[in-house]
Amino acid sequence: MKSPISPRLIRFLVVNFLVGLVCLTLMRIGFYAYFQAPDATVPLSTLANAFFIGFKFDCRLNLIALLPVLLLGWIKPVNLFDTPRGRRIWVTYLTIVASAIGLFYIFDFAYFAYLESRLDATILRFLYNLRESYRMVVESYPVWPILAVIILFTAGAGYGQFRLVSRFARRPSQKSRWRRIAVVTGFLLVYGFGIYGKLSWYPLRWSDAFFSNNAFVSAIALNPVLYFYDTLKNREVAYDQEKVAAHYDRIADFLGVAPKDKNHLSFVRRCKGPNPFSQPPNVIVVILESFGFYKTSLSGNPLDPTPHFDRLARQGTLFTRFYTPHGGTARSVFAATTGIPDIELIKTSSRNPLVVRQHVIANEMKDYRKFYFLGGSASWGEIRGLLSTNIRDLSIYEEGSYASPRVDVWGISDLDLFKEANAVLKTAGPEPFFAIIQTSGNHRPYTIPPNNDGFQPNPISDEIALRYGFRSADAYNSYRFMDHSIGRFIDIAQTEAYFDNTVFLFFGDHGLVRNAEHRPAYEHELIMNRYHVPLMIYAPKLMPSPQVIETVASEVDVMPTIAGMTGRPYLNTTFGRDLFDPRYDKDRYAFTILHAPVPLLGLIGADFYYNVKGDGSSPKLFKLDPEAPIEDVAAQYPAIAARMQQLCLGLYESARYVRYHNTPEDIARQSNDPMASP
Repeated sequence: MKSPISPRLIRFLVVNFLVGLVCLTLMRIGFYAYFQAPDATVPLSTLANAFFIGFKFDCRLNLIALLPVLLLGWIKPVNLFDTPRGRRIWVTYLTIVASAIGLFYIFDFAYFAYLESRLDATILRFLYNLRESYRMVVESYPVWPILAVIILFTAGAGYGQFRLVSRFARRPSQKSRWRRIAVVTGFLLVYGFGIYGKLSWYPLRWSDAFFSNNAFVSAIALNPVLYFYDTLKNREVAYDQEKVAAHYDRIADFLGVAPKDKNHLSFVRRCKGPNPFSQPPNVIVVILESFGFYKTSLSGNPLDPTPHFDRLARQGTLFTRFYTPHGGTARSVFAATTGIPDIELIKTSSRNPLVVRQHVIANEMKDYRKFYFLGGSASWGEIRGLLSTNIRDLSIYEEGSYASPRVDVWGISDLDLFKEANAVLKTAGPEPFFAIIQTSGNHRPYTIPPNNDGFQPNPISDEIALRYGFRSADAYNSYRFMDHSIGRFIDIAQTEAYFDNTVFLFFGDHGLVRNAEHRPAYEHELIMNRYHVPLMIYAPKLMPSPQVIETVASEVDVMPTIAGMTGRPYLNTTFGRDLFDPRYDKDRYAFTILHAPVPLLGLIGADFYYNVKGDGSSPKLFKLDPEAPIEDVAAQYPAIAARMQQLCLGLYESARYVRYHNTPEDIARQSNDPMASP
């Protein structure tokens, strides 16, 4: 008999893979056919993309399920084809896996029919009351017919695997050693790529399924088994409704909620900007990587790292006491986009599929075109899922979208990113546009590209750089190159037609924990330099009067402020307020959180910084006075400490709750406004 091209084990795995893939595809088609609303209109291209992403997830699931057979099925004591023991082990294993996957899909269909959501790890909460859960299942679903189907399916799967193994056991195996090595090597490469799932820097992730604002489209793309696993680490719904209710009145007053709705713990309020401009302005938000305030020339840094940013700030509106709620870029993007502090403790909210869908103010800018630009991959930090799911009709530009060359792991240079963004935005009209440009080059390896429009590194020692807040001379020059890129971007934008009617907002995504000799000691000792970044609004044609604002401001205030400048009425569900609304000027604070199993919460006010742990222990109050010692002064100012504690803990407990109650559908119900839902 002629020797086959590939070993028996590979041929067996390929057949199993194809059969499994056909079954999962049929179940995906069945899911779509059964649950699709008759009046739903999903573009064919969007639907095709959802099925394609789902196909890749199904491939991954099949390959992971077969991986033990690939790794161990050829070993002599448990050889799949040559030992009775091996046949029993692997037929049993494959039967159990097939049955478990089938059971997952049955649960998934039932779960979606009940809650209109794909199966996720929160289903485990039903195990806390087995008796009630059992009664609900028995009364809601045809349990015995489903059980019969499971038994028949398991028997059929077992019989099919037994016949398949017996058939391949009678086939000849590959004799040629070198041909076997070549085939196995090629197979392993294809196998690994199938699990990886994408031709990109980052692998296929759950967030790829959330590429559309349409929740049903995302549901089509998900694989319930893999999605359950992805949500398992985030399964705890970590909020205390009683604590939220206890703090509700203070938080509602702080946010300007009127009328209050304590029964539903709603923080929804209708707002309208002052309509300061004659026509809707374009808005460009530039999120600057690790752009701590203490590193800027504005902070008094003698190394003068940001002459271009300073030049623009002198012509614009500068907020000198602007704070992000936390360190970390993914957390910052979540806070800026949703207006909710990222209180996720394990990873980040952007990586938690259970809270990925949020009502966002950007969707209130209904007649705006929307863009997002990143030099690298939007799969980083699961940002793609966060942005695509929540911002309607968002055009994402990332690695692969640009003609500019990749310079390092972070993608194209910041300078090229600004140029590429300008090339898109200058042709975006006639509608107004809202764009986010996120820089990422200010990281190791601190690459300065050869094509840099005349940038010259400043030769200083690492010792000097460290004294004024930089990790090294390379880090210092990388920061200067980011500033150089900002200056070139504005110089280029000034030549474009869109410039005169555009508001630019620049702010850092976070700072770093660094000591800097030119800054007050309390900033370093209290780790405030992690949160302290500049916010600068630059619109010389629309806001010609420069000003410096020293009141406290937070990153969660960014989107309400932008909405106010557009003059559009909007539903605000964030924890932010319009920075130009004078109603809040006597009650300005910035919430911070240092993530840990028991997080350290903070509240920055005009003169004090309050700290308390998430469980309410270890409260401390610090006076923000460069001349005063860094010590707890809560006993000296008990009323201030009590007031700040109430607000700090209230914001924390409310943020934990709101993340799970802020979908567009939730807000539509709370506000009785169907337009709030996508």
